[in-house]
Amino acid sequence: MELVLILILVGLAWFWLDSMDKRERAIELGSDLAARFNLQLLDETVACNHLWLARNSRGHVQFLRRYEFEVSANGADRLHCQLTLLGGQLGTWHIPPYQQ
Repeated sequence: MELVLILILVGLAWFWLDSMDKRERAIELGSDLAARFNLQLLDETVACNHLWLARNSRGHVQFLRRYEFEVSANGADRLHCQLTLLGGQLGTWHIPPYQQ
C-alpha cells in the first residue's frame, strides 16, 4: 500500500516538473514566433489549456499540450495566439492577422 502511494506521488511530481519544463519551452517558442512577426510576447499570458496523449512520428506516445498566449504589436492591443507541443517539439501554431 505504501509503495503504491509513493509511486503515485513520484508520478505526480514528475508530471508537475515536466509540465513546468514544457511551459518554459512554450514561452521560448512563443517569444521566437512573436519576434518573427515583430510582436511582443506577453509572457505572463502563456497557459496550457488542453492536454492529450498523441503519437509522435516514431509511434511513441507523448503528451500533446496546447498553449494559449497573447502578443502585442504596439503595447495597447492584444492578439490571442496558440501553439501546440508534442513532447518538447513545436507542432502547430497560430498568430491571427493584424494591422501594424
